[in-house]
Amino acid sequence: MSATAFIFARGGSKGVKNKNIYPVAGKPLIAHGIASALASQSVGRVVVSTDDAQIAAVAREHGAQVLERPAALADDSAPELLAWRHAIDSFPQLFTGPAAQPFISLPATSPLRAAQDVDAAIGKFRSHPCDILFGISPARRNPYLNMVTIDAQGFIEIAIPGSTAARRQDVPEMYEVTTCVYVGDASYIQSCTRLMQGRVGHVVIPPERALDIDSYYDMHLAEWLLTQPYQACAKDSR
Repeated sequence: MSATAFIFARGGSKGVKNKNIYPVAGKPLIAHGIASALASQSVGRVVVSTDDAQIAAVAREHGAQVLERPAALADDSAPELLAWRHAIDSFPQLFTGPAAQPFISLPATSPLRAAQDVDAAIGKFRSHPCDILFGISPARRNPYLNMVTIDAQGFIEIAIPGSTAARRQDVPEMYEVTTCVYVGDASYIQSCTRLMQGRVGHVVIPPERALDIDSYYDMHLAEWLLTQPYQACAKDSR
């Protein structure tokens, strides 16, 4: 059964002005997210939750439906979890009964996400029971090895106190949470106080598709990677 995926895109972004409709690789940022969702074998509809008329118009132009988000849920201080709950409340028929679907959030800030990442996340959630599933990607730095903090005297020290590891092979592999994809149980999302308090599953997103947009520099990287795609090779394996 095809699912409904949500994209949460408020107006008024500060790091990048009009971030969600900022042009990247020939089309607005949010259009890349809509396209990857609609290309997925698991998703049949995309709903964009927004408070912004321009974002709504762009979303419709690129094949998404629009859910008007209340202004109180689009403020800088409003947790996105509340917008998720508003979406669930707005489509109760999707999340109740024997044919209940998982809740799917595909942030617009991950323009390199591929349809296969969406399918992998939904498939993993359905086959490996958990409360919510996050996309994660191998971390470039490791707190046991080459991540540091600065102490009160201005000197640096390894982030994991007491670590004496000198090689990557000697430390646990670390992952970063991406904003690529979230899949969860609607009732859990409605009741939890924080997303990671329950059973949190994962799907691994390759680094070349895990970029999160937060700055103009990130936009520059996205433009390059979307127009000059990186081809993964055997040397990338760890």
